[in-house]
Amino acid sequence: MTTLEVDKIKKYFPFHRICLVKTLVILVSCILFANNCNLNKAKKKGSLGTDITNFGIGILTSVKRVQINYSENNGSFLPGYLQTPGFFGTMKPSFGYTFGSQRDIRRLAARNGWLTVFPQFNQQYTEVHNENLDFSVNIEPVRDLKIDLTGGRSYADTFTENFNTIDNNGDGLSDIYNSQIQNTFGNFNISTSLIKTAFSKSDESGSETFESFRTNRLTIANRLASRAGIDINDPSNLDDDGFPSGFGKSNQAVLLPAFLSAYTGKDASNVKLGALRDIPIPNWTLKYTGFMKMKWFKKRFSRFSLTHGYNATYTINQFRTNLDYDVDNPDDIDQGGNFKNEILYSNINLMEQFSPLFKLDMEMKNSLKILAEVRKDRLLSMSFDNNLLTEIKGNEYIIGLGYRIKDLRINSKLAGPRQVIKSDLNMKADLSLRDNKTIIRYLDLDNNQVTAGQTIWSLKYSADYAFSKNLTGIFYFDYAFSEYAISTAFPQTTVRSGLTLRYNFGN
Repeated sequence: MTTLEVDKIKKYFPFHRICLVKTLVILVSCILFANNCNLNKAKKKGSLGTDITNFGIGILTSVKRVQINYSENNGSFLPGYLQTPGFFGTMKPSFGYTFGSQRDIRRLAARNGWLTVFPQFNQQYTEVHNENLDFSVNIEPVRDLKIDLTGGRSYADTFTENFNTIDNNGDGLSDIYNSQIQNTFGNFNISTSLIKTAFSKSDESGSETFESFRTNRLTIANRLASRAGIDINDPSNLDDDGFPSGFGKSNQAVLLPAFLSAYTGKDASNVKLGALRDIPIPNWTLKYTGFMKMKWFKKRFSRFSLTHGYNATYTINQFRTNLDYDVDNPDDIDQGGNFKNEILYSNINLMEQFSPLFKLDMEMKNSLKILAEVRKDRLLSMSFDNNLLTEIKGNEYIIGLGYRIKDLRINSKLAGPRQVIKSDLNMKADLSLRDNKTIIRYLDLDNNQVTAGQTIWSLKYSADYAFSKNLTGIFYFDYAFSEYAISTAFPQTTVRSGLTLRYNFGN
């Protein structure tokens, strides 16, 4: 897409630059205005004291429902076990293990001769651990304002170990359990908040948050070096880029917290240095319907509501043990001059959705329905294999209209002999614009590339009419035009239209 076309979109859709703070201020102002009108009405009636008392009680009882779910699953698999299960399984290798205990029994089983001593045995001992926490809270701080808070955290890891057993007594039974190669891999997900950077400038020409990511690397590296006992004020301990030796700008231990601190909007000098997070940050959905209590709205509308929603997650797709890391030699460096990390991360993702950023849904007394909605989403994927950041941004604007013509008369034979049919004609039209773009950013090069993306215009229209209790006619028309962000893809237009007759058998 050219710069001129982008400017056109911004001109016709000023919501592109709406910030969340302004949206919330408008929403809260409307709510306070509505409540103030009700309060003034209460003053005229002389019941202000009663309303204040009721408001205090409402605050105390605003939390309507709290639900917390936590589950944990642990399991182990010990191959090469020679004992024959008897009735009720077996009490070997231990009573606790039979009933689900995860206490380590590998060496106990080997000492008792219960494991195979076959020299070509190559199956792995495995331990599995899963944790899942999710919660939801329903709050109604004032009447007709509903707030739903949701969040969660999930963690899963699998430990595998190659082993063999040693027969010291020559009786063909195992005596010693010999551990060989150990490996741990897993994934992690937690609800978080990226709202501090959600509306910062970010396009193919540059990104304020990405520049903060670059800058944060030195702060994180100095913190890691100080924790390791390295004097960062000694020039001999610095590399050519000014980073502490062993904690260079491409070190995974430096990149991960620098990335998280930049895009969550936290100070790099205080952000947690580890990859995992313990406390899930709630996401939310707000819906307010209190305008219908006001006389002006009640006279003109049969439905009027405002909605706002936010959801963000932090995901580690896979972490695994660094088999090249030596516990006895933690100061060993890799080919890039960095200290080797005990745990390796392939990539981490930050996902954010305003679904919706703002939604206005109303129906007037004359059966006219109006919907206005703005959505915004962002996906950030940081790859530690090539130190590339992939950013996918999307904005969507929706305008919907609906109208019902009551008791429309049609002379038809579709429902039997020719007769005059009287039924409602329901019409609905939605116009939407979806603009999304994929940008690749290089950490050490000023070279941002747009690799994918498109602008999609969509118009959907439908109308339905009930010829009888069982027969309904539906007309639909869908039009979509997409223009791609890269020059190698051609614009595409799709048109679908048709008429459907739906007959329901039975009463």
